[in-house]
Amino acid sequence: MAGLDIAFFGSSLVSAYWNGAATYYRGIIRALAGRGHRVTFYEPDAYDRQQHRDMDDPPWARVVVYPATAEGLATVLDAAHGADVVIKASGVGIFDDELAAGVLDARRPDGLAVYWDVDAPATLAEITADPKARLRPLLPLYDLVLTYGGGPPVVRAFTALGAQVCVPVYNAHDPATHHPVPHDPRFAADLTFLGNRLPDREERVERFFLDAAARLPDRRFLLGGNGWHDKPMPPNVTALGHVYTADHNALNCSARAVLNISRSSMADMGYSPATRVFEAAAAGACIITDDWSGIDRFLEPGTEILVARDGAAVAEHVAALTPERARAIGDAARRRVLAQHTYDHRAVLVEALLSGATVGSLGLEEGV
Repeated sequence: MAGLDIAFFGSSLVSAYWNGAATYYRGIIRALAGRGHRVTFYEPDAYDRQQHRDMDDPPWARVVVYPATAEGLATVLDAAHGADVVIKASGVGIFDDELAAGVLDARRPDGLAVYWDVDAPATLAEITADPKARLRPLLPLYDLVLTYGGGPPVVRAFTALGAQVCVPVYNAHDPATHHPVPHDPRFAADLTFLGNRLPDREERVERFFLDAAARLPDRRFLLGGNGWHDKPMPPNVTALGHVYTADHNALNCSARAVLNISRSSMADMGYSPATRVFEAAAAGACIITDDWSGIDRFLEPGTEILVARDGAAVAEHVAALTPERARAIGDAARRRVLAQHTYDHRAVLVEALLSGATVGSLGLEEGV
């Protein structure tokens, strides 16, 4: 298909600071650019993200940072009018309701408007609880709803709310960005977890990570991410603070195992592998994950990933892991994600949907 001009409104492309969707945006957009599409990413100057950039403006996207004001928003919405596709991502954090309506107004008569939800379980919980939520009557007006994950449950929920078409576009990895690197003694550990401190994640971090650390006082645990500095934790846990994207490969390659803990809403929904699962697998890390529906659609439990129902099970995995077995699991996971879970794979799907392919023609009757 001919290259599309895409206007993409999201939280931030150039900063991962309090912005867990950054690597997802980067992977998808870079892969779309590689297929000849032109993306302008509009992001507000908010939450100190511009002061904590971890990348320069990339060559594969035009980045427009706008003032977090009504005037700034009006200016960028006006600039998006000429695009073939206008995308509103969830969780921009500034003027989300106004953006949801404004993107529809910016759509050309012959263009597409896409709502792209990077936290579908949270969005669905919010608009289901509030019949007056601004997004609720707007969803049926979008040509397409894409989601960060969620599988059949999310597809059914958005369809029930009137979405014309809903398709999950799962996390993945970029082989040029996520790959094995040499061991870094800064990140040496028996188990590492990376994730910001969020209300619906904290209890699960206590249950899966801190409990496991308390059970293995002679092992070393690393906790990366924002917000954990004042969290009480066992003495064998080191809080790293924000880990910049450039260090993610080293972090994943330097621990015996890497832990994935889903936020509670995503664990309840299932079919929502975090971006870091694919990034860690691409680096050849041995991953231990909390249990959620749909894991086996992405990685094979016991062979390519280890699954734990609680902190005790996490501790058992860590205690039993030899370097040889950890390496074998990490190598198997890397082979699987290279074969099936790159952002190039996801971009092919997105391109097909934007070109008018039907869900049925793509073999996605179940929404996955």
